[in-house]
Amino acid sequence: MTDTTALPESAAPAETATARLLAEAAGRIDAPDVVLAVSRNGARTVHTGGGAAPGPVPRERLAHELGSASKPYAGLLLARLVAQGRVRYEDRAADLLAPGFPVHPTVRRITLRHLLTHTSGLPGLPADFYPQAVPRWSTDPYGGYPADRVVRAFLRARPRHRPGTRWHYSNFAVSVLGHTLAAATGTPWEVLLHQQVLAPLRLDATRVRPGPEGTEAVGHRRDGTPVPALDTGGFTAAGAVRATPLDMLTFLEAHTAGAGLGGPESTGPGLTGPELTDPTLAAALAEVRRPVLRRGLRHTHTHTLTWFHHPSPYGPVLFHAGATLGQQAFLGFRPDSGLAVAATATRRVHRADTFVATAYGLLTETP
Repeated sequence: MTDTTALPESAAPAETATARLLAEAAGRIDAPDVVLAVSRNGARTVHTGGGAAPGPVPRERLAHELGSASKPYAGLLLARLVAQGRVRYEDRAADLLAPGFPVHPTVRRITLRHLLTHTSGLPGLPADFYPQAVPRWSTDPYGGYPADRVVRAFLRARPRHRPGTRWHYSNFAVSVLGHTLAAATGTPWEVLLHQQVLAPLRLDATRVRPGPEGTEAVGHRRDGTPVPALDTGGFTAAGAVRATPLDMLTFLEAHTAGAGLGGPESTGPGLTGPELTDPTLAAALAEVRRPVLRRGLRHTHTHTLTWFHHPSPYGPVLFHAGATLGQQAFLGFRPDSGLAVAATATRRVHRADTFVATAYGLLTETP
């Protein structure tokens, strides 16, 4: 059950080769629904496939759960608010979230930058998250842990490390960032994200809550059983974004515009107007591409504010993957060459899963 966006008879050899490459790659992914989408300087090729019969709505036009691949959206939001002068990276989260509230001295030192870059010292999830989550781990682990509980857990936290000294991936920290930005601006997170990121980039098919029936991709367990839509509870900023693969490409194309590619005219559909010439948005897009830290053995792992940053034979690649109870997503781009890859699959991740490796290969091994 596969389809590749039809190419005109005059399609360039490179476009035809890309279509073949995507078809071959999709064959390596075991999932009911697979979408692999590539943009080269705004020219798009989309392949859809999977083991299930396609439904009435094309797979590339269904909203997919991005899971942790939501974090680049949170990162761009923070970068734009900083460019607008509304917050600073070095603002202390506790001071913005609960002014005057007594917190541990280490918590007091945690800044917005620490929260976004996973250097806050906070654990991946609050300690008291697990007792309520374990009984429903495969159905709804986050829904019973609302926003106010995330905030309380942060204010009473005892970080494992001094902020800024160690990298530890934390959904908890990025969720706190979301609540902090909402408090600092007096605007709910969902509204803030729409105003500052989704609307300016014309991401009309991107949202943080399930849409009308028939517009959402359905996730599956490893045995093929459908799973309900994800409820992220109070962890919205860390993993609630839902987007169509086409909107995912638009988001990525905004990051390649102006990165040595000749500016906004090189982007995909909907991004040729004044949006990308807005100085605060342009500054934010440039800021999130810039490497800011290194970690790991001999500091070989490089990160921007919100993207993993790796070398490749064709220049640096920036990417982020995500997984939910029944879906997976991958976002990546090469700023120097204008290549962007968006991928989705509707089956829960497992140890031998090839999804991320396949999508990453498209990004790093494609000339």
